[in-house]
Amino acid sequence: MPVLAIDIGGTKFTVARFELSDSVWRMSHRVSEATDRTGGPQWMTRRIREISAAWNAAFDRVGVGFGGPVDFATQQVVLSTHVGGWEGFDLVQWLRQELQVPVCMDNDANVGALGEGLFGAGKGYRPLFYMTLSTGIGGGILTEHGVHRGADSYGGEIGHMTIRPDGPDCLCGANGCFERMCCGLWLERDNGKPVVELLRDPEFVRRYAVDLSLGLKAAIMLLNPARIVIGGGIAKAGDTLFVPLREELRRRITAWSRARIDVVPAELGDDSVLWGALALALEPR
Repeated sequence: MPVLAIDIGGTKFTVARFELSDSVWRMSHRVSEATDRTGGPQWMTRRIREISAAWNAAFDRVGVGFGGPVDFATQQVVLSTHVGGWEGFDLVQWLRQELQVPVCMDNDANVGALGEGLFGAGKGYRPLFYMTLSTGIGGGILTEHGVHRGADSYGGEIGHMTIRPDGPDCLCGANGCFERMCCGLWLERDNGKPVVELLRDPEFVRRYAVDLSLGLKAAIMLLNPARIVIGGGIAKAGDTLFVPLREELRRRITAWSRARIDVVPAELGDDSVLWGALALALEPR
């Protein structure tokens, strides 16, 4: 039977239906829409109900990548850092009651790591560090044993590591966080231009690569990953961003370190989290 995969983000949300054909999973349906930031979980669940009903099919199970911290052990949304109203809303229970099937949820960076690690640019690379670079910044760590979530489901939260101690206030209450300096939300607010336009300016990209390298250096020195995969809308800039980023990382990585600097864009594009949600749903419980 089909699997329903859901990617809930601060800017957009996407729902997909996967089906198994000749022992290969294929995406048969996909709907993506802008997130109604004022609608909260009520708007989101209504749209999920409408979309899944329109496909007129039963599902065997559901996987969810949520754009914010998730307590994996209890399957609860902690909060959405970019869309209000999610605190205390039991999304997994709602989906179980609505669709009458097993449901599994994790934060979108962990789910993206699963997607790229099993089906995309991170296939065969362990440990893998996946970073989503979009409205916000999140990180996921994939080892030979699966997703490393840490003791309390907060492993990989690179977005709120301080890279500029004297930097501007972050929404989390700290200063100069990686997310505050490098995510799409703040890039547009600070510069008054869309990110796509900013990335056409070589001087801006050079400065931006410095801040990106400060955050990624921590991941390289701490984890020594076999590969870093970057997903999210900003990663679509391709070589315009990745060439100067790799050059900056080579300058900044500690001189005696022979840790590899293998940083690539996500192969699955906007669908990294959807493929990861499929993998999450299929994991034995």
